Amino acid sequence: MSAETTAPDPANWLEYNRANWDERVPIHVDGRFYDLDSFVAGRETLEDFELAEVGDVRGKHLLHLQSHIGTETLGWARHGAVVTGLDFSAPATAAAAALAERIGVTDSRWVTSDVHRAAEALDGEQFDVVYTGKGALCWLPDIERWARVAASMVKPGGFLYVSEFHPFGNTLSDEDGRTVAYDYFDRSPQVWDEPGTYADLEASTRENVTVEFNHGIGDIVSALIGAGLRLEFLHEYEMTLFPRFRVLEERDGTYRLPAGMPRVPLMFSLRAAKAA
Repeated sequence: MSAETTAPDPANWLEYNRANWDERVPIHVDGRFYDLDSFVAGRETLEDFELAEVGDVRGKHLLHLQSHIGTETLGWARHGAVVTGLDFSAPATAAAAALAERIGVTDSRWVTSDVHRAAEALDGEQFDVVYTGKGALCWLPDIERWARVAASMVKPGGFLYVSEFHPFGNTLSDEDGRTVAYDYFDRSPQVWDEPGTYADLEASTRENVTVEFNHGIGDIVSALIGAGLRLEFLHEYEMTLFPRFRVLEERDGTYRLPAGMPRVPLMFSLRAAKAA
């Protein structure tokens, strides 16, 4: 259980979430979920659809927002990008820098900053590609502010690429993954107090309070358009990347609802460009 003695205040979301992620970095570095030894040996960390939708990144400057321990960031480096990873957890960026050194990516850069202050942390630098990966947006309370910051760091002619878990998945019952049990339009902060981590459910942890936020597809797309970007595509996928619901079946390295069940979107991707 958490060390909290009073009910957590959602207004302290940044403090709670950073403490939670800081504590989990060594668990993720040493555990089987991220399997850093196989990554060092050459394992791909990006999905086929991501590689196809982003396209050739050779020689391009790519910023990964909320980069955690750098496995996806360095995946783009292996495909030729010059990468910068930004995360609010200092242990995470330190772990990412160590991982980059292990695989010989000497031109990578790692910045510790809350994503809302990313533009200041990078002195207004802009990038050919701004990327944000799976499980990032749920930690941010203000999707419009995020969109403005992200858009400000896209070079003219460049684009933002988002690969995320679909918010519709948040409506499904934790028990069966079949029933709509939660309100899609509820935007109130969701406070959790749970030990362990998605990478190791049995891990012993103390910083267990987190605050998450729901953003609908319309919220995200409208925020990006409002920030001056042009939506190039929005794709939805019936699969996801971990067994979030017990009913999901693993097929070809992804998790899907059983054959014969009505399909629902569990992931999405989008690309939004800045005019040249």
